[in-house]
Amino acid sequence: MKQTKNMTAAVEKYDRTATYSLADAVALMQDLKYSKFDESVDLAINLDVDPRHAEENIRVTTPLPHGTGKSVTVLVLASGPKEKEAQEAGADYVGNKEYLTKIKNGWTDVDKIVATPDMMGELGKLGKILGPKGLMPNPKSGTVTMDVGKAVTDLKAGQVELRVESTGIIHVTCGKISFDKEHLVENIEKIYDTIMKARPASVKGQYFEKMTLSSTMGPGILIDHGAIR
Repeated sequence: MKQTKNMTAAVEKYDRTATYSLADAVALMQDLKYSKFDESVDLAINLDVDPRHAEENIRVTTPLPHGTGKSVTVLVLASGPKEKEAQEAGADYVGNKEYLTKIKNGWTDVDKIVATPDMMGELGKLGKILGPKGLMPNPKSGTVTMDVGKAVTDLKAGQVELRVESTGIIHVTCGKISFDKEHLVENIEKIYDTIMKARPASVKGQYFEKMTLSSTMGPGILIDHGAIR
C-alpha cells in the first residue's frame, strides 16, 4: 500500500528497527501525531503460543486504570431481578426474548453482550450472527455471569479483553492519543502484567516475542517489553 505524505514524514522521524522504552515509545507516538481527530492507541503483542492447544488459547480480561476513552454500549440478556440489577448498573439495553428476536433478525448495534447462564441455551443458537462480530458472551471474558451488575460496571469503566488470535497475536486498544503519557503507560503496564500472569505452563522458552504500539493513523513503534516492570 502506498504511504501518504504524512505517514512518510512520520516514519522518517524515528528508527523503525529500534526498540524503545515504554515511556519513550508513548512519547514518540504522541509526537508523531498528524491527524486532527483523537486517535485510538493500540497494542499488538506477539506471543510464542499455539492457540490450537486449549491451554495456550489465552483469553482473559482486565480493567484498565484509566479506561480506553471509548463509550461502551452494553446489552444484558437476563430475566427477573437481574434485569433491575443490570439497569441500575447502567446497561444500555436490558431484556430477554425481545432482544433474542431482534438479534435473530440481524440487530447487533451494541459493543458488548452480557448474559446470565440460563440465557445461553437460546443465545447459543445465534452464534452465526454474534460470533463473527465478537459479540457472543463467554464465561472466560466475564460476560456469562449471574453478577450482571459487576459485569456492566467493569465494561463501562474500560475493561478490555485480551484474546490471542490464531496467529499468536493479541490486539487491544489501550486508550486515546490525547491521554496523559503516564496514563497510557499505566494502562499498558496493566495489560502486560495480565498477560504475564496468564502465561501457560506449557510455554517453556520465550513467551513475549514482540510488542508494537501504534495510533490509528500512526506507524508502529517497537517497545522494549523486557524492560517493563
